Formats: sequence, structure tokens, C-alpha cells
Amino acid sequence: QVQLVESGGGLVPSGGSLRLSCAASGFTLDSYNIGWFRQAPGKEREGVSGISNSDGSTYYADSVKGRFTIFRDNAQNTVYLQMNSLKPEDTAVYHCAAARSPPGIAGIQPHVLENAVRLGLGFWGQGIQVTVSS
Repeated sequence: QVQLVESGGGLVPSGGSLRLSCAASGFTLDSYNIGWFRQAPGKEREGVSGISNSDGSTYYADSVKGRFTIFRDNAQNTVYLQMNSLKPEDTAVYHCAAARSPPGIAGIQPHVLENAVRLGLGFWGQGIQVTVSS
């Protein structure tokens, strides 16, 4: 069965840290670009971070630059999102997505990954709650 499973969420005080994991089963993550997205109640989904499968390049939303780090562990078939200096506005459900690049389209920006999944070239995880208390 092909699936992505997020873990590592929870409740943390403002200024704290969490490490989210996105583990793949049924396929190897190193063939996919990976993105982390989040959605807070009443808000649209936001692309938080991404990492390329080809050159390891990364993307970060302005709201998390300098605080979040995305990295892969191919041996564990897992991608991580290290989140430091967490703020209450980081509270959301976090999803990872794995996607292959459509022919002729490169990039790890959120809209590229979302479109690739929409085209059937990838998968979403089920999501995990992160709550940062003030």
C-alpha cells in the first residue's frame, strides 16, 4: 500500500520546537520532490517548505525562513521538518506531499507540487496537528 504518514506533531509552548516526520511506505521518497503544507482553521492551505529529489534544493515560505529546516533521510525513507522558535501563528494541520515533476515542469514551489499531485503524480499524507500555545 502506497502512503505517506506524518508524525511528530503535538502541543508546544511558544518558542518551542518540534520535528515532523513524513514517512513513505510502498514507494521510495528519493524519487519524489517533497513539500510540507499547513492549513489553519478558516484559512487557505499554505506551502511551508519543499525539497528537491534531484539536487536537494529547498524552498521556504517567508513566514518560516530561519526557523524551519527541511531535510531528507533516504535510508529511513523519510523527510523531516525541523521547526524551531515556534509561534502561535504556526498552529495548523501540517501535511506532507510527495510528487514527481510533470514533464517539462521543474520546481518545488508549493503550486508546482500541488499541481503535480492533482495530475496524479504524487500523494498527500493524512495530516498532523501542531498547536503552539501563547
